[in-house]
Amino acid sequence: MAHAGRVMSKDQLQQALHGMDEGISPNAIEVHIHNLRKKTGGTLIQNIRGVGYIIEK
Repeated sequence: MAHAGRVMSKDQLQQALHGMDEGISPNAIEVHIHNLRKKTGGTLIQNIRGVGYIIEK
């Protein structure tokens, strides 16, 4: 949410999660995005194919 309107790559998101927990599986980002989309109605977080994710303002 702090970077709303800015595209965040999967690597950037993975690095942010890596600081919280050392044992992150390769699909952790997808799982977190899926859960956040379910909680927010599915339209807040958009995937920019080949680039990353963006949270709409």
